[in-house]
Amino acid sequence: MTGTPLSSGRDGFKRVLVLLVCALPLAGCAYIPHTSLVEGQTTANPAPAAPAAVNGSVFQSGQAMNYGYQPLFEDRRPRNIGDTLTILLQENVSASKSSSASASRDGSTGLAFDAMPKALSGLFGGDRANASINGNNDFTGKGGAAARNTFSGTITVTVKQVLENGNLSVVGEKQIAINQGTEFIRFSGIVNPRTISGSNTVISTQVSDARIEYVGNGYINEAQQMGWLQRLFLNLSPF
Repeated sequence: MTGTPLSSGRDGFKRVLVLLVCALPLAGCAYIPHTSLVEGQTTANPAPAAPAAVNGSVFQSGQAMNYGYQPLFEDRRPRNIGDTLTILLQENVSASKSSSASASRDGSTGLAFDAMPKALSGLFGGDRANASINGNNDFTGKGGAAARNTFSGTITVTVKQVLENGNLSVVGEKQIAINQGTEFIRFSGIVNPRTISGSNTVISTQVSDARIEYVGNGYINEAQQMGWLQRLFLNLSPF
């Protein structure tokens, strides 16, 4: 007894629904999350200023530690947690490498009999026992690689920590929303206060332990990522 067309249609719909439910976990795991290069928070709040002890003089010894204090003959520069600093991104890195190798080897071997016993002359006479072997092996290989990265722009960062030697640990982030995607620019590093200009800027090439990250999200960025299943087949494939 065969089923009715209505029951067959319901069974087909159930199969499609089961396949969709099974494919949802795979679709959710297709996108591999990006590991951020700049870890932790990208901003810092200033610490509360400690009240200065009044000792009766015009200049208080604790004023130098209070926020808002500025020496008379010094430009306004970041010196405390929460102060801002502008980083001029001027990264231009290029590298090239080339190598070549060659090897060759020639060899020859010969065997000849000047005299042959009379009893064996019929079997090995007339150059029948003479032999000659020649061999040749050549190898030539060449390789080369070149890479160049250029990054320019500006980003304002915040002082996250003041180190014991006076250097500033800075971190910052800039977000730019374009259509249906968002671009993230993150920066972190250690700044020497002596390299800060009068306009409160410093070049990124003068920042130690600099980490610059430029990533984005959205469906355009996800389309450029390879899924985990494709990566699995790529690693297992012998070709």
